[in-house]
Amino acid sequence: MKNNTLISLPTYEPDSFLDRLQSRLQVRNDAALARSFDVTPALVSRVRNRRMPISASLLLSIHEKTQIAIAELRQMMGDSRRLFS
Repeated sequence: MKNNTLISLPTYEPDSFLDRLQSRLQVRNDAALARSFDVTPALVSRVRNRRMPISASLLLSIHEKTQIAIAELRQMMGDSRRLFS
């Protein structure tokens, strides 16, 4: 069975995704970004350093804060997986 986890995708770029969100929200660092989404700075660090994928709940928090469509957020972070077959 093929490993289809987000972190294993060659297109997945959490670092640039988080940088784009920082720019869009006009926050200076990961701690401020974490506060924006009501998560811990440690969680943002784990995502940025590919130790943890962006979870569905984090993606929804980002969507609610930014009003960016989920499909666009997935594209921004490099999630090329198909949701439905």
